[in-house]
Amino acid sequence: MSIEGNVQASIGKGLLIFLGVARGDGEAQADALARKIAGLRLFDDAEGRMNLSAEEVGGEYLVVSQFTLCADLSRGKRPGFDPAMKPPESERLYRVFCERLASRTGRPVRTGRFGASMIVSLRNDGPATFLLEAAAPESGGPPRRPSTAGADPLGVS
Repeated sequence: MSIEGNVQASIGKGLLIFLGVARGDGEAQADALARKIAGLRLFDDAEGRMNLSAEEVGGEYLVVSQFTLCADLSRGKRPGFDPAMKPPESERLYRVFCERLASRTGRPVRTGRFGASMIVSLRNDGPATFLLEAAAPESGGPPRRPSTAGADPLGVS
């Protein structure tokens, strides 16, 4: 991942996580996502089955802030970003998520620069891409399903 032509962060085998922080998200959602990702078995074992975690394969994490995941595409031809949480609170929750993921996994968590325009290169093995959503903060219930074509809080590639 580069910013202004300079490599900011890179990883080998591991997970590229695009994190979108939506209005109403809090530390509970950041912690729930970090807890879910830690130990998530997305890597092939000797039989070719997704049965190993990033921790088990010596993987790393790259977390990129991605407010566009919160875009509302339900009306018109232009995205609306009202569902995205605004800085500085969104940046704080991004950092909380990264810290909790590092703490839970014991693995390196690299980051982009919050709010910067970044060039992200990805070699998607499989390809395998997963969407994780935190429970709605007000209910503690199932994930939010906004009426958008975008993802809500987290895309994991």
